Amino acid sequence: MYRRILIPLDGSELAECTLEHAKAIIKGCNVPDVIVFRAIEPLSALSISAMAEAGDDSLGRAVEQNEQEAKEYVSKVRSLLKIEGIPSQAVTVKGGAAEEILGYAERNNVDLIVMSTHGRSGLSRFLFGSVAEKVSRHSRVPVLLVSPEGCRNFAI
Repeated sequence: MYRRILIPLDGSELAECTLEHAKAIIKGCNVPDVIVFRAIEPLSALSISAMAEAGDDSLGRAVEQNEQEAKEYVSKVRSLLKIEGIPSQAVTVKGGAAEEILGYAERNNVDLIVMSTHGRSGLSRFLFGSVAEKVSRHSRVPVLLVSPEGCRNFAI
């Protein structure tokens, strides 16, 4: 049924909650091709402005560090999957998360995207948008959205 699954992660514990769901599908459907994916978002205008005002040359280093951390992260997740007998690829791309996820899925014949919702609502969702919502709304392939309720620490 599924031959290629894309697992977009952003480095957060909430995003990693999708891994258990993805592993069940991968093992149950004998999926031969799994892509652990991370979009490297550009630095915010505020960050760039602050660095420029400080007059230091840390912008280049910050960009390099951000890219290096993203690559190490997907490689770590890939290694954890390998331990469980799940072969996968680690992919990083530069750009906006939703656009890069959608573009990669289309260019690479992905059959399923498994990703987390972060549960934003109200003003924060309006201001920041929802990568998961954009992907599910515009994807040409099925998207499994996992609400990571078990990973949230709510004080009730």
